[in-house]
Amino acid sequence: MARAAVSTTTDLVQRPLALWPDPPMWSNLADAWNLLGIGQYLWNTVWLVAGSWVVQLIVAATAGFALAVIRPWYGRYVYAALLVTLFVPGTVTLIALYLTVLDLPGIGISIADTPWAVWLPAGAHAFNILLAKQFFDAIPRELFEAAQVDGAGWFTIFRRIVLPMSKPILAVISLLAIMTAWKDFLWPLIVLTDPALQPLSVALPRLAQNTDPAYLIAGLVIASVPPIIVFLAFQRQIVSGIGFTGLK
Repeated sequence: MARAAVSTTTDLVQRPLALWPDPPMWSNLADAWNLLGIGQYLWNTVWLVAGSWVVQLIVAATAGFALAVIRPWYGRYVYAALLVTLFVPGTVTLIALYLTVLDLPGIGISIADTPWAVWLPAGAHAFNILLAKQFFDAIPRELFEAAQVDGAGWFTIFRRIVLPMSKPILAVISLLAIMTAWKDFLWPLIVLTDPALQPLSVALPRLAQNTDPAYLIAGLVIASVPPIIVFLAFQRQIVSGIGFTGLK
């Protein structure tokens, strides 16, 4: 893909498996940025990913804390319901979810064609909640009991004890949330019909219909760089978090 991004269209057709372009067209990246409006779509993607990440992190951390530490009497039923959702394909719930976005229950407003249509459904990610719960289960309960003896409430325990100890698992959840939101195509395509709001994953296939293939592939390269940078920047926390939670 990197080689094709700096090749001419003729070179792509005649020598598709060549390792080096002839001649190199380094201007393809700048042309793709300017002609295809990659900058606007990239900003849309970053904005949608950032909101999805925040929502998923808040929901996973608070729900995992409630299930693992507070342990209400109905927690087992909530936990069972979360497990059930892991066996339901996402496409099965698309229609119901879309109808909910068009008419929020109890409010009667539509959040379609707004970032909230992507952000709020992102919070319903059962796997991240289960990861957080598994991590919080491993924290000694003596710490919570000692804090309660000193007069700390659940919010203080969550903020001053649990969160500082949870950086590895929060890094793992952040990576999963960012990767899932960055490459998501179907749901943004459905709820964001305004091209000015669409992320790169939706805009590039639409632009591919009448765009020079070299420019399109250059856009794909640009879209691939940010998640790679995120992983390289946080790989130590990610690896330690995965090892701690026992994932393979």
